Formats: sequence, C-alpha cells, structure tokens
Amino acid sequence: MTAEDAKQNEAQEELSSVQDEAVESETLEGDINALQAELDAMRDEMARMKDHSMRALAEAQNMKRRAEIDVDNARKYGAEKIVTELLPVVDNLERALQAADAELDGVKPVLEGVELTLKGFLDALAKSNVEIVDPHGEPFDPAVHQAMTMIENPDVESNSVVAVMQKGYRLNGRLLRPAMVVVAK
Repeated sequence: MTAEDAKQNEAQEELSSVQDEAVESETLEGDINALQAELDAMRDEMARMKDHSMRALAEAQNMKRRAEIDVDNARKYGAEKIVTELLPVVDNLERALQAADAELDGVKPVLEGVELTLKGFLDALAKSNVEIVDPHGEPFDPAVHQAMTMIENPDVESNSVVAVMQKGYRLNGRLLRPAMVVVAK
C-alpha cells in the first residue's frame, strides 16, 4: 500500500466518520424536536387539566353555597303553607270580636275567650316571625297592599290608605298576603 492509498483510506475513514456524526446529529436533532413537541403537548394537557379542576372546584363551591341557601330558605319559609292556611282563622276571630255586642248578658265571657284565643294565635305567629301588615294611614304601596276600591276623601292625602279591609302578613320579610285596603283618590 502506498502512501497515497493510505491517505485516501484515511480521508475516506474521516469522511465516513463525519457522515456518521452528521447522521447522528440529525437523529439527535429529530429526537430533540420530537421531545420538544411531546413536552409542549404535555404542557397543553396540563393547562387543560388545571382549568378543568378549577372549574370543578368552583362548581362544587357554587353547589355548596346554593345548598346552604336552600336549607336557610327551608328553615325560614318552611312554615309558610301552614301559616297561610291559619290566617283566615285569625281573620274570623277578628271579625267575631268586631261583630259581637259586649253589652249583651252572657256574651262578655265568650268575647274574652275569643280575645284570648286571638291573642294566643297572634303571639304564636309572632314567635314564628310573622309580622302583621296594617297600613292604615300610610301611603299606598302596590307591592304590599291590594287596593279594593278608591274613595273621595278630602280629609286625607291622595293615594293613602283610609281603611283596611283585611290585614296583610309577612313571614321573615316575605309577603304572605297583601293587605286589602281602601285608598283615597
């Protein structure tokens, strides 16, 4: 083998080594690009999962808050139906007291019994946070009063309540029944 052949062999080996390194470099670059793409995909997935978990947590908190409000409303307004059904009894007791003649013999003890019964009813309603809406002399409010009729009355201010035909009631601030009133023109 001549010196020239040896140089040629050496040059071919060097060229082959450079080509191998270039192929290896391209392979590594491809691997790095693939790993970078996979890393980006994982970051996107992690962001989606974080967003999903934050939304789920917010939803759980909202459900808890709604449940607390529902329980509070059930506690506050659970007696609404029975109170509404008992209001006509109170109305009838009040009418009985208005219609009775206390001057008649034997009626006075009955009237006292009706008064005590009415007082017991009203005390029980007050303990249950039921408020009476008796707007006599107040300005008419359609959110709380139901106008039954209007009359001319120069002695009172226009649009004010001159008579209450039936009292209204509230339970914990919520209107159960509007007061039925007569309003001045």
